[in-house]
Amino acid sequence: MLGLLAAIPAAQAGPPPLDATASDPTTLGWMQGFPPPEAQRIRYTDSDYFSFPKLRWTVCHFRQLMPTVGVGRGPGAATPLPQRLDAGIDALTFTPLNAPTPMTWAASLQANYTDGIVVLHEGVVVYERYAGCLRADGQHGAMSVTKSITGLLGEMLVAEGVIDETQTVGAIIPELAHSAFADATVRQVLEMTTALRYSEDYADPKAEVWQFSAAGSTLPPAPGYTGPRSYYDYLATVQKQGRHGEAFGYKTINTDTLGWIIARRTGKPVSTLLSERIWQRLGAEQDAYYTVDSTGTPFAGGGFNAGLRDLARLGQLLLQDGHANGQQIVPAAAIARIRAGGDKQVFARAGYAQLPGWSYRGMWWISHNDHGAYMARGVHGQALYIDPTAKVVIARFGSHPVAGNSANDPTTLPAFEALARYLMTQPAPPAR
Repeated sequence: MLGLLAAIPAAQAGPPPLDATASDPTTLGWMQGFPPPEAQRIRYTDSDYFSFPKLRWTVCHFRQLMPTVGVGRGPGAATPLPQRLDAGIDALTFTPLNAPTPMTWAASLQANYTDGIVVLHEGVVVYERYAGCLRADGQHGAMSVTKSITGLLGEMLVAEGVIDETQTVGAIIPELAHSAFADATVRQVLEMTTALRYSEDYADPKAEVWQFSAAGSTLPPAPGYTGPRSYYDYLATVQKQGRHGEAFGYKTINTDTLGWIIARRTGKPVSTLLSERIWQRLGAEQDAYYTVDSTGTPFAGGGFNAGLRDLARLGQLLLQDGHANGQQIVPAAAIARIRAGGDKQVFARAGYAQLPGWSYRGMWWISHNDHGAYMARGVHGQALYIDPTAKVVIARFGSHPVAGNSANDPTTLPAFEALARYLMTQPAPPAR
């Protein structure tokens, strides 16, 4: 997904970005008309195709711009999502982190450039909104929420004994025997406590993330380019820096290594395994898809795209300990391990000031708050929030101009927690 990474701004400089209303892709006319006027066209070959404000259109249209592989939902009917909309949610107030004044729920959606959000309480839709490029029947890039889906597949296979989490990566994938991953255990990959010479600092033009990006590109290489030409090729070049297991380090290449482990142990890419094991059994209403590299390998660390309601269904599946439609789809033990979280001290060494007391396990972010809430998180505002105590699931897609979650966490985290607490106080009339 070279273009996606290459188009992330190197620095947030200059005047403030357009607000959510002014940057609406329909308002700006991106890709409207047959053909669109040249000034409103967006191409994968454009260096800025994923720069703000173009990204507000692109996040819903990756499959129109680059190669993808499908995640089929199968021929069955979609599982109904009963609805009981709560008109009081928009007026709900909370105080953003380190802010002096409260904000309403409705205002937070604008502040976070929300393209769509669905809230389930006890399996019932109590809130649903769409904006920007997204509609109820559309699909949206999940960004690093993809990591948590890959992590879920990995935890499933560990629980089932298909993958031994104590094995080293080199023992499973000999092609990585001379890389930094060779002596890392599967568990260290799942918890991202590997010691890798790899920077994901988009502001640094020399960061290794750009080399990974070039390796994953499906475009013809630049003249003279002799580097890796696929995700797998790149992973074999990663070198070690430090000792595995000592500190959390959020690095996408861990997830793509896990994707390779999953494929090697099952004989199926993550796209096929996700379809067969979850998407076809979940009662999804839409097919999903992954972007792929030049060899057709799914981008396990960030290439998943899906409908918003289906993302909410996935959250509900986890809330129900992996059980849905009369069957145990995900082993309950896998979900229990995720919810238990990882080592808080190891996580704290990464310095996430807005996430005190959190941890990371199975490629999920664990809050350890009094509700036991946990999340899948992706840049530009993608989120899947699960509160087991309040029985609440929040699925959100967004197109925030800033890639880092630290830009929207001050409103997102207190808003989600406040909504969960509010819903716990509401009666539950029959769904309609």
